[in-house]
Amino acid sequence: MASEQSPLLPNQSRDDNAPPAGKASKRTSRIRELALFIWALLATAAVIILAVVAQHHQQTGKPHHGNPKRNLVFMVSDGMGPASLSLTRSFRQHVEGLPIDDTLSLDRHFWGTSRTRSSNSLVTDSAAGATAFSCGKKSYNGAISVTPDYEPCGTVLEAAKRAGYMTGLTVTTDITDATPACFASHVLYRSMEDEIALQEVGDGVLGRTVDLMLGGGRCHFLPNSTEGSCRADNLDVAKLAQDKYNWTYTDDRAGFDALDGGNKAQLPLMGLFASGNFPFEIDRRTRDDIYPSLSEMASTALRALELATKDSDQGFFLMIEGSRIDHAAHINDPAAHVREVIEYDKAFKAVLDFIERSDTETVLVATSDHETGGLATALQEPGHSPVYNWYPQALADASASCELLAYKLLRHISSHPTESDKKLKTWINDNLIIPGLGIKDATDEELTLLADYPDASIEILAAMISLRAYVGWSTHGHTAVDVNIYSSGGHRPESIRGNVENTDVGRFLSEYLSVDVDAITKELRKKMDLGSDGFGVAQAADEFEHYHHQPSAVGTY
Repeated sequence: MASEQSPLLPNQSRDDNAPPAGKASKRTSRIRELALFIWALLATAAVIILAVVAQHHQQTGKPHHGNPKRNLVFMVSDGMGPASLSLTRSFRQHVEGLPIDDTLSLDRHFWGTSRTRSSNSLVTDSAAGATAFSCGKKSYNGAISVTPDYEPCGTVLEAAKRAGYMTGLTVTTDITDATPACFASHVLYRSMEDEIALQEVGDGVLGRTVDLMLGGGRCHFLPNSTEGSCRADNLDVAKLAQDKYNWTYTDDRAGFDALDGGNKAQLPLMGLFASGNFPFEIDRRTRDDIYPSLSEMASTALRALELATKDSDQGFFLMIEGSRIDHAAHINDPAAHVREVIEYDKAFKAVLDFIERSDTETVLVATSDHETGGLATALQEPGHSPVYNWYPQALADASASCELLAYKLLRHISSHPTESDKKLKTWINDNLIIPGLGIKDATDEELTLLADYPDASIEILAAMISLRAYVGWSTHGHTAVDVNIYSSGGHRPESIRGNVENTDVGRFLSEYLSVDVDAITKELRKKMDLGSDGFGVAQAADEFEHYHHQPSAVGTY
């Protein structure tokens, strides 16, 4: 019978058949080493498996309930296509003396691409593009959160507000323009900005759904009896917002500065710092005492919403739009375009910094509604062979946008109606071309065109600088090219990884916040009659045909 006594214990007899003590000790030691090795291997495998599972859970983008409080920042770079990034990256490397491997903040967070077609065209406009983001549904060009059957669709912002989130919109165009409008209003056509303004402040069937609005478009909130108004009626929407819906209102740089970066913001807050659009960044930087930048407004909005939700179980949803990237491309102005993209990249970095320091899980998703201009970082002159080059210094030399220079030309002609062509061309060259565009070799043909066709001066000026920079454009409108998606923060959106539809982006927004957009749609359709202002379905169809058979023009965004 085998002994039950351990051969490792001293002063004990051992079985006669047991191996010598030395051999037993070595064998036991090897067994222990093997056991430890197996244990370490299993532990390492377990850690790896847990890490993979955690990473997969983080990247699925599915609603999660362990930590319900979360923030979502959605950024839209209106009109910015892939070529815009190439142009801007090279421009920045050149003007700042950076190495060729230096990239924009956006580049380091590339996530995928989005297909952009609308329900009625391969080439979308901003209204249909933003409806895809806000409702997660395709619609016709011009639609503001309305489906092709002219019925309203609930938006992620409205659903977020109903679920207890704080909400915000920050833009550099009219706050009633297509992109912001699609998150907080429902009208048949984007041109109905008077009605959009009312719905945005809360005068709609859902009441107030926005807590913070920073941007331009003040003229749509002032009665038409007031200087600077662009409303068709005499309704004072700014006063209505304050008296009936308790908005805090500011309309100048001093008021913005008084917000102290969001630390002293009192929500609901409406800051309208321009009558219409903000100046292009290339022009705004010399008027910083009047207009805040996109990055300043983004940082202020983030802080204001962060403070407003610090004691809440829910976080916030904020939409930030680099609105005038699109406008610079519409007029084919590469110098203004790159500055707009750089400022948008700066705002993107401000959100990244917020995510880094925030204790609340925050996800950032950024994309474009479409590309504008058919931009190419190359140009072949008619009748010439291709030249494999482009010249960023030509853009660096410009100190003003073509929009501003054209305005100065028209104002000068208006105040000097009898000036001779020779004097006018000299004035154009000395006061616009050399100091504004940085062009010192303007031809007599170019100066003659500007003098003879001042109403087309934006396009002429833009062509002059594009030619010298060797930047090409195929259109003054939009294109159907796929646009980039960027993302950062916790629980990265795996559902919009790779190449997706723009509606997939919209669906992710509501899924991440775990909000019920369909319930808002049902409520809207029960309460809202889009025909109440004379827009029945039949008339809506007529208006649709009229809208889409108008000739395209620069300025139709």
